[in-house]
Amino acid sequence: MAEIKNYTLNFGPQHPAAHGVLRLVLELDGEVIQRADPHIGLLHRATEKLAESRTYIQSLPYMDRLDYVSMMSNEHAYCLAIEKLMALDVPERAQYIRVMYAEITRLLNHLLWLGCHGFDCGAMNILIYCFRERESLFDMYEAVSGARMHAAYFRPGGVYRDLPDNMPQYKASKVRNAKAIAALNENRQGSLLDFIDDFVQKFPKLVDEYETLLTDNRIWKQRTVGVGVVTPERALNLGFTGAMLRGSGIAWDLRKQQPYDVYSRLDFDIPVGKTGDCYDRYLVRIEEMRQSNHIIKQCVDWLRANPGPVITDNHKVAAPKREAMKANMEELIHHFKLFTEGFHVPEGEAYAAVEHPKGEFGIYIVSDGANKPYRLKIRPPGFSHLAAMDEMSRGHMIADAVAVIGTMDIVFGEIDR
Repeated sequence: MAEIKNYTLNFGPQHPAAHGVLRLVLELDGEVIQRADPHIGLLHRATEKLAESRTYIQSLPYMDRLDYVSMMSNEHAYCLAIEKLMALDVPERAQYIRVMYAEITRLLNHLLWLGCHGFDCGAMNILIYCFRERESLFDMYEAVSGARMHAAYFRPGGVYRDLPDNMPQYKASKVRNAKAIAALNENRQGSLLDFIDDFVQKFPKLVDEYETLLTDNRIWKQRTVGVGVVTPERALNLGFTGAMLRGSGIAWDLRKQQPYDVYSRLDFDIPVGKTGDCYDRYLVRIEEMRQSNHIIKQCVDWLRANPGPVITDNHKVAAPKREAMKANMEELIHHFKLFTEGFHVPEGEAYAAVEHPKGEFGIYIVSDGANKPYRLKIRPPGFSHLAAMDEMSRGHMIADAVAVIGTMDIVFGEIDR
């Protein structure tokens, strides 16, 4: 009896390598992919529609939940769009804090991407290495916002509050004795900036460890070199941004080409690839982590030397200080109005984009002068990348489809919105 070789395979939505609720329908000839059809919409939460019935400030925490690996970067674009519409000035110190946390977020994102991408391709240890550093970065999030992930820290006009003067410390417990706790608290004796500075000093050596595990590993190279090649012209035509575009050799980065906040004052380089395969995109993101670390160091040094306000003093947009609110009737009214009615944004439209860890993340707001957006449109980077899944995986094996999904750095919250 003749052996039937052509068949259709369902990949996901519960597949451990699908990075979210991606259903991929693969048409195969033997084990070679003839067509890859991504089915999305299984995580649709109607964020754009919900924003139309929420005040501007109430919609801010929804941004954290879009790409739930790059929380503050999503907030950043949203705040920039509102500030553009309102012509709001952001204090300089707030801009430096934003940039510092945007780069901390980039490290958080790239570490999860590296750990999971490596794990998908069979490298087990890298996941544990990456999550070791993510703990410290989550501590930085928690110290400043009270939350380890969904921070809601960036606000229109600045940031929620200034950086704390001391870091939370571990306490002795049944699990850990006083000596172990003292070792854990060693770099938590000073302020949050001291803790971040300590991390920045150690991080380059830790990136070297990741490279020792993967960069020249022959199995890793067999899984990624020559897989999912995209030419520079095709990457542009497909709407690629971020590391997906830079991996194909195009040095496009919004932090350089369309600087926002204080990026124009900072020193950093844009890494680019040569061949546009999975391996190049891996190298680009590794170097991006080193550059982000360099940016964070510059921000720490500036913030140490320059105290000041961290949010606009326009109390129609930002809440007054609690002491003032409890002692002054006018401030109390501002506080009450802000948290019940919100602020009104002038009529108009604005688009603001940031160099999100995954690419260009944009927010387009149409305002009719009310306290809620008339329309909110989100431009997620992952949506355009996933659209190229068919083209990138055609002619490759099923195992290569896993490497291609990994190299895209997909998170479904932003794709399905």
